[in-house]
Amino acid sequence: MANPITATLSAKLSGLLGFSPAVPLRRWAPDQPLVDGTVLVLGTGADADAVAALLSGAASSETGEGPGWGLEVHRHPAPDRRYAAVVAVLTGLEHPDELHAPLLAAASTLKGLGRGGRVVTLSRAATSDDAPAVAAARQGVDAVVRTIAKESRGGTTANGLVLAEGVPVTAPSVVGGLRFLLSTRSAFVHGQLLAVDTAAGALPADWEKPLTGRVAVVTGAARGIGASIARTLARDGATVVAVDVPTAGEQLTGVANAVRGTALQLDITAPDAGARILEHALARHGRLDVVVHNAGITRDKLFANMTEAQWDAVIAVNIAAQLRINEALLTSGDFTDAPRIVSISSTTGLAGNRGQANYAATKGGVIGMVRATAPLLEAFGGTANAVAPGFIETEMTAKMPAVTRQVARQLNSLQQGGLPVDVAEAVAFLSSPQAGGILGRTLRVCGQNVVGA
Repeated sequence: MANPITATLSAKLSGLLGFSPAVPLRRWAPDQPLVDGTVLVLGTGADADAVAALLSGAASSETGEGPGWGLEVHRHPAPDRRYAAVVAVLTGLEHPDELHAPLLAAASTLKGLGRGGRVVTLSRAATSDDAPAVAAARQGVDAVVRTIAKESRGGTTANGLVLAEGVPVTAPSVVGGLRFLLSTRSAFVHGQLLAVDTAAGALPADWEKPLTGRVAVVTGAARGIGASIARTLARDGATVVAVDVPTAGEQLTGVANAVRGTALQLDITAPDAGARILEHALARHGRLDVVVHNAGITRDKLFANMTEAQWDAVIAVNIAAQLRINEALLTSGDFTDAPRIVSISSTTGLAGNRGQANYAATKGGVIGMVRATAPLLEAFGGTANAVAPGFIETEMTAKMPAVTRQVARQLNSLQQGGLPVDVAEAVAFLSSPQAGGILGRTLRVCGQNVVGA
């Protein structure tokens, strides 16, 4: 939860610098409805009908959702009606001319979206095998989503699910991804196109506890984003093994006790770190299903002044350790029940950042690593994906100069920093059974960072 004193100072500083005040984002809370109001589903054809049936109370045997999600759904915009969310189903596009009707219908509703509204598109990925008109229409959707995001106000987010050819709208990762993007769990995910690669995965028996029965390891779990990830995975039903260096032992134990998990004091750069993680999980909990690589360090210096020690330390912790741990897991024979690997990258790994060449190399390395690791897990129903945070309010960013920090908050379309829980929610989604069709992807949690990438 944001500190109210910090928020007040931040608001005053924003005013002095001439920045627009940020709208507080609505985040998940117990007993909160999935969508607080009516959902408008736009589009024609069987896919749009299936999505409307899922969201409404209509039966939907294909998704295993029984009576559906019980939301009030409209299929055509009503004059003067305020909608909580707009879902545009654009999977059947064959020409840019066909963007006119659904997108302009969506545009007519945007000024009336409630605070924290949601705009979500479902479309197909453009490929080199498409006819030119088809590829043009599909690629156009991606750019429109990003543009809507940049124009959105009031905490509204705009995102899209991009389905590979042959993936039905009723596939688990489409259904799960739609639920995630409609919910307040995705409060700081904005202007993103999340690809769904296959129809793999499974819908959870309980949407509130999708990780029940799963054992998850979180590295760097003693504080900050890592501690938030541990809490969120436990909230969703997982048994958590919290890992961090021995010097953080007291904080680590506190986190593990709070989530009713276990603590493992470990230097992840040790050659046997992967074996020790697996041994602990199997001995204490009987299995290992999810590994979240969160541990990381910075040693910032302009590239021309970078020392060998600064470079090597960041490489060792931020990427080499992950590669070694993954290899131990993949060769063990004990990480084969729809396993999940989720690594924390950064927008710096996509766009670079002054004074962080070493850090950028590792965070870009994470993106390449998960892309190459995902096929190795696919035979077991597993996935490897990354989450790339933008500016997140942590102990580390709190030490930045006040003006620099406030400027950093403004460099995204939501005009504020994210919270550790925003990263944790994305990790929890990618760790879930319903994300089984998302392979080797990087989900940015950055409020649509407008610089560089």
